[in-house]
Amino acid sequence: MEDKDLDEARAWRIAFAFVAVLTVLRLAVLFITPLELYPDEAQYWLWSRNLDFGYFSKPPMIAWLIAATTSISNDEAFVRLAAPLLNAGTALALYGVGTKLYGTRTGLAACAIYSLMPGIQLASAVITTDTPLLLFLSLALLSYVTLQAKRSLPAALGLGVALGLAMLSKYAASYAVAAIVLHLIVSKEARQAWRWQTALTAITAFLVVLSPNLIWNAQHHFSTVEHTASNAHWSSQLGGLTELGDFLGSQFGVFGPVPFAVLIGGATVLAFRKRLTKEDVLLLCFALPPLLVVAAQAFISRSNANWAASAYVAGSVLAAAWLIRWRAKWWLIGGLGLQAVVAALFLMWAAFPQTADAMGMSNSFKRARGWSQTVDAIVNRARREPGLTAVAVDDRFLFNTAAYYGRDYFGRPGSPPLRMWVSGAVAGNQAEAEAPLTPALGGRVLAASLEGVYRDRMAADFARAEVVEISRVRLDRKRTRRVELLMGEGFSPQPRTPPPSS
Repeated sequence: MEDKDLDEARAWRIAFAFVAVLTVLRLAVLFITPLELYPDEAQYWLWSRNLDFGYFSKPPMIAWLIAATTSISNDEAFVRLAAPLLNAGTALALYGVGTKLYGTRTGLAACAIYSLMPGIQLASAVITTDTPLLLFLSLALLSYVTLQAKRSLPAALGLGVALGLAMLSKYAASYAVAAIVLHLIVSKEARQAWRWQTALTAITAFLVVLSPNLIWNAQHHFSTVEHTASNAHWSSQLGGLTELGDFLGSQFGVFGPVPFAVLIGGATVLAFRKRLTKEDVLLLCFALPPLLVVAAQAFISRSNANWAASAYVAGSVLAAAWLIRWRAKWWLIGGLGLQAVVAALFLMWAAFPQTADAMGMSNSFKRARGWSQTVDAIVNRARREPGLTAVAVDDRFLFNTAAYYGRDYFGRPGSPPLRMWVSGAVAGNQAEAEAPLTPALGGRVLAASLEGVYRDRMAADFARAEVVEISRVRLDRKRTRRVELLMGEGFSPQPRTPPPSS
């Protein structure tokens, strides 16, 4: 479709103004919301206190970003500050992809579809590894599209660097590497776009950027890679059609009802009718692998709704292109309107959580409430107990939030160290690997059991232990969080049974 009625300069101004206004609103919400850090955010903050080239469960990019933003302040808003800014960059990069492939109207529609994705509303209010991943994938896609058109060394360099940074954000970036290989297989034009100089440049840049993390993994027994693989949780128990249906249904909520229906329906119908353009094929090579792999994973075992998020970088451009090609103006407007309503509701709920409570959405925010009060109860008890050699917890969520909300106490000279009671024979998370409770620190321990799940097992690891306090924090009208505090002396852990070898 021709875009002669909308020149690129004007289209860019529209895209930039739209993204800027939305970003300012999101930043305002970050600074007024009373919602606390999710436990995973607290973990990423904890990583940012000790910068490295890798961590137990994730590559290092998110820790680097948080270290940069919290150089100003450690308040929750600054921990999350990069999220809306990165999403703004992704939206503008996708405007560029859509414009290069199809024209400015598609670029504008792709920018709007991505910006108003339901999943992106959450991803702009919390800091997650998906957010930098999607930015660098969008820049990689933009560089790849440019390389296909101009076959230039700068485009190849940009592609390699962007892919390397995407891998430093989350290993789901490997889908993009697979996408390029797939495109080379199915498209003669894709193969012709490469020269040995551009291939060498892209591969070298990719490996140079990624190499520090590869070296870190080699020095740490590839713990991040192993943890990523273990998330698949394959077993003899099939997830089956129920799990597959749940995953596919969740994608209407992540991407948006109209865009996801257009993406799946368009790919099926146009492929069947053999009416896919070369631009469509390129983008489908990037969009389909994450969806197909995670759908298979869901059928085999289980999946999370965000595991296929990388599909919606190219997917946003495809959905926009097809809606415009089909002249489905009202479907585009209706889909964006629906997503704008969801975005407005989410901003309101995040800024004023009592509105979420009133509308029956309080369960969605329970993991971002009550942690400071929970940690205060632990710290206040610790202050009253003389001679503590450690404060130990039995849950990684509690450890991470205690590290963040108790930072003024645990970071003070003379305070007992925060430690993690290890439930298994081997470490299952970074807290257990790097800060385990040991007999050397087990003389007199204040032990906190979240919801009392491991209380009895914790107590059995001490020569003497008794419950001294039970703290309850109300999260909303229906839910509370309970922490049982024990005083333990003479820590000597019982033998643990190692997991069966696979």
